[in-house]
Amino acid sequence: MNIIEFIKKTPKSELHLHIEGTLEPDHMFALAKRNNIQIPFANVDEVKSAYNFSNLESFLKIFYQGSIVLVKEQDFFDLTSAYALKCKENNVVHTEIFFDPQTHVNRGISFDTVINGIYKALQKANKEFGLTFKIIMCFLRHLDEESGFAMLDQASAHKEKIVGVGLDSSEIGNPPSKFKKLFEKAIEKGFLTVAHAGEEGPPEYIWEALDHLKVKRIDHGVQCLRDKRLIEKLRNSQTPLTVCPLSNIKLRVFKKLEEHNLKKMLDQKLMVMINSDDPAYFGGYINKNLIACQAALNLSMNEVKTLLINSFKSSFLEEEKKREWISKI
Repeated sequence: MNIIEFIKKTPKSELHLHIEGTLEPDHMFALAKRNNIQIPFANVDEVKSAYNFSNLESFLKIFYQGSIVLVKEQDFFDLTSAYALKCKENNVVHTEIFFDPQTHVNRGISFDTVINGIYKALQKANKEFGLTFKIIMCFLRHLDEESGFAMLDQASAHKEKIVGVGLDSSEIGNPPSKFKKLFEKAIEKGFLTVAHAGEEGPPEYIWEALDHLKVKRIDHGVQCLRDKRLIEKLRNSQTPLTVCPLSNIKLRVFKKLEEHNLKKMLDQKLMVMINSDDPAYFGGYINKNLIACQAALNLSMNEVKTLLINSFKSSFLEEEKKREWISKI
């Protein structure tokens, strides 16, 4: 079996995926029509040409614009069902998805509408083709800590559906330490914690996420190689770094895939794996990310296997389930 066939056919786990970031342009249009919502694009091609970002800020602007078409429980159900089918297509057998309730609650959509639509779609996919899943609620870091507490209270009523909390949105100027109290409260309530850090932000933000937010995983983390002491800490603790290569190129963290530091991270024996982040906006789901990285960085079959094994090792699955999937790789 050649390496591309191997990538396509091998089971994988995805750990860094924003469900709102799977909203494909044609789906955005269909929902705008269904909910009678004006969006600032005349057709699908206009949306696609707007997906041309210079940094995280310019992406987030359009990302939040797109999200306004999500109004009813059915919209969140349909969005999540479409992603579940992409999982089937890409041989993703386990997914741990992020959702951003503040994006929706702040425009009058109820928390229940959002979580119930997402959860029911994932349950349906589990019944129909065995997709297993965990749901992680993210706080928007450009907002204040106070509004996060309101979300945490609402999430507590859905504890059986939500496994953990994360931190996303504009990184620069919004250090993890800003949310120390909120994450302490979340841990107290029994939620696992993860956080976006070291995508555009400095290595210090990764330290803060580890020290102040007690995270189990760092989302992105590509800036860690700028700090020798941090590399050592991440290697010794085997803290997972959920890397999203096509996203990093699209948001100009690296100019081109050949310059990405994923292979260097593997060489440093860091616990890295590949994810798709916001695939509708960044041009590719997980197989495309893996295949493009393999070609650009000349990854060996063993390196590809390591990435796939790491995706299960780093998941919040039960140990027995992890071992079961890893043995299949």
